[in-house]
Amino acid sequence: MSKVIKLKKGLDIKLKGEAEKVVKAGGKCTLYAMKPTDFRALTPKLTVKVGDVVKAGDALFTDKANPGIKFTAPVSGCIEAINRGERRKLLEVVIKADSEITYRDFGKADVNQLSREEIITRLQDSGTWPLIIQRPYGILANPEITPKAVFISTFDTAPLAPDFEWILKEEGKNLQAGIDCMQKLCNGNVNLGVKEGIPQNAVFNQLKNVNITYFEGPHPAGNVGIQINHISPINKGEHVWTVNIQDLAIIGRLFTEGHYDARKTIALTGSEVKEAAYYKTMIGAQICCFTADKLKNEVHQRIISGNVLTGTKVSDKGFLGFYANQITVIPEGDTYEFLGWATPGFNKFSASRLFPSFLCPNKHYTLDANYHGERRAFVVSGQYDKVFPMDILPVYLLKAILAGDIDKMEQLGIYEVLPEDMALCEFVCTSKTPVQKILEDGIALMMKETN
Repeated sequence: MSKVIKLKKGLDIKLKGEAEKVVKAGGKCTLYAMKPTDFRALTPKLTVKVGDVVKAGDALFTDKANPGIKFTAPVSGCIEAINRGERRKLLEVVIKADSEITYRDFGKADVNQLSREEIITRLQDSGTWPLIIQRPYGILANPEITPKAVFISTFDTAPLAPDFEWILKEEGKNLQAGIDCMQKLCNGNVNLGVKEGIPQNAVFNQLKNVNITYFEGPHPAGNVGIQINHISPINKGEHVWTVNIQDLAIIGRLFTEGHYDARKTIALTGSEVKEAAYYKTMIGAQICCFTADKLKNEVHQRIISGNVLTGTKVSDKGFLGFYANQITVIPEGDTYEFLGWATPGFNKFSASRLFPSFLCPNKHYTLDANYHGERRAFVVSGQYDKVFPMDILPVYLLKAILAGDIDKMEQLGIYEVLPEDMALCEFVCTSKTPVQKILEDGIALMMKETN
């Protein structure tokens, strides 16, 4: 019988603008981009120039530290632009897509008939290897390492997150091929985190050769890092790999279809969207393909590639992040608020019961990007512990990072967390401490000092 883990710590932030379960046709997208900035600790090496013609699956750039890892085009077309930032840092490779996609053929294959080395080579050549993330640190998986396990979360509890069980209900064959692939890569220890209460005939319950654990509780119960902590915590010297469930289907399609098919379904969500819904697209699509004529435009808006807690601010001319499964649009919050905190706050959300709105636990809110305050002293208040369901002392870990104390960081659990796991701590913090930025700096310090 599968294990059920019930989490009590956490916080569900109920926002207006949840996507209706219907797939709509977006505008025709002509521009796509691959962005090296989507990958932690990557130093890219370009393999194309402006004007080159590429097929879906052709390499655009590689990892200098591991040239075998290729980052390939999600669509076929012509290289439209190579955009750089300060010190010529590579920001994005933009492709003008063909009207009909042509694919580089990698050949169909039965995963179970391939060796581990053959699978790795196929994943690297096709550009699907970057879909696999290695912990600690959330970096690209090292093909020279055999992890102790692979962990896959099949659900997301972040605000307005897409419903993967609904999105992937027809992808059972490709998901199973992806599972079989992961089995070969980690010597059989593949773990699936499933939301408690889904139907017994749901696609995730039908997958074979996996260890299924059911999770129940508020956000961040759907975060793979939280699930790892409760199933098999990461100790010093250990490595685990993770894959997003939609990306697992892309990996599976590489073997069942023989090419890099970067299709995914994203959710366009948020209070500033006229009709929140799902859209079929490809990795790296331009944002305006989804937002054009679909936003209310009543206030200054913030467009986010991802969710409101961990996503990246983008313009409508920007591009969908490599790992993003949703686009969220909320008010920017840069307008003057009459009387500010002196108002009763019936329409304001608070994690600390500051406003009487807590009497309506099922109410959905329109929240903006305003901090509603400024940085203050970083004190131990117990706020973080209420929303952080790990056996880690978050405030002391953050203070160890600020002090640059490597030994303390190791002892306090730096190997187990990524910024997404502590995003709620930042949300509830009355001191307005940039928790995710501090943790990102701590990870960078650890990588520098321990390599």
